[in-house]
Order: sequence, then C-alpha cells, then structure tokens
Amino acid sequence: MKTIAFTLGLTALAAFAPASATPTVGEAMPAFDEVSIDGVALNNETLADTVYVLEWTNHDCPFVRKHYDAERANMQNTQGAAVDAGAVWITVISSAPGKQGHVSADQARELTTSRGAKPTHIILDEDGNMGKAFDAKTTPHMYVADRTGTLRYAGAIDSIRSADPADIDTADNYVLAAVNSVVAGQEVVNKQSTPYGCAVKY
Repeated sequence: MKTIAFTLGLTALAAFAPASATPTVGEAMPAFDEVSIDGVALNNETLADTVYVLEWTNHDCPFVRKHYDAERANMQNTQGAAVDAGAVWITVISSAPGKQGHVSADQARELTTSRGAKPTHIILDEDGNMGKAFDAKTTPHMYVADRTGTLRYAGAIDSIRSADPADIDTADNYVLAAVNSVVAGQEVVNKQSTPYGCAVKY
C-alpha cells in the first residue's frame, strides 16, 4: 500500500510540475497558436514551409531601444533584410497588462510606424503563453525557424552584450546571418547564443 501511495504521490506531483519549455536548436519549434494584431492566424501550421523569425520586444527596455536607435536602426534594418531575403518576421510582445512594455494593438501599430519598424506581423502575447512556450527570457530574444519548422537559431540578436548603440557597428549580427544561411539552404554557423536584455515582463 505504501508503494502504491508513493507512486500516486509522484504522479500527482508530476501533474502539477511545469513542463520543460526550453526549445532545442535542431528540433521542432514549440507549438503555438496566436493571432496577430491584424487578425492573421499564426501557428506551426500556417507558417509551414516558411522561414520565419520571432523577436521578443519591449519598447521601454534600454536594450531594445539600443537596437531601434534612430541613428543606427539595427532592428529595423535586420527586419528589412530578413524580409527581403524571403523570411517572415514576427514581433512578439509578452508584457502583461500593467507591466513595462505592455501596449494595445493601436499603440503597437504607432510604435511600428514611428520607429520605421518592418515586421511582417505583431503578436500581443498578454497572457504570456507563447513567451513561456518558447522560454523567452529577455527583450530582445530571437529565434529563427526553417521551412520544415525546425529551430535553427536561438539567442541574442548579436555578439556584443550591451545597451550602447555604438557597439552595433562592430557586433556580429547572429540573426541575419542565420536567416541568410537558412534561406540559402546552408548550415547555420552560430546556432545558439545567450540572449541579453531586460527580463520579459510576464
């Protein structure tokens, strides 16, 4: 009886234990099912046979501001180059209501226009379900998927971990390099890096 009770106890604990949500490079992207601010269904099925980038953002984060800095416009240029190469760019905002970086759909559109941003789609992940499925830790936090739905890159946008826009000029842009390799059917050289930035405000 003690053995049965112990086993049942472990089963109960397992039922309440959080599932591992760490995406693995070289494996399938985590399952997600969201709708963009413009009503476009975005999930593993609708993005099949598509190279796509996921960008976690928070417009009030100084690390995000670094990459959207008007002078260097690094994020905007990376978005534009990725889209020109044939990728779909999806910006995800996981800030919960009342938390830093939370915006309405209209505010997200205004930010896109005012900053000259070039995402294909924007997702408001207010409940944090998508962010937690991808284990998104920072803003920015970046992911690149290939046409088979396989995660090919995860981590930082570039190689210099700072909030100083001046560092962009000498940094290696991991995301754009990954997109170009995936589109060309080549192996991604830098497959993973440690993301840097502000903690996602779930």
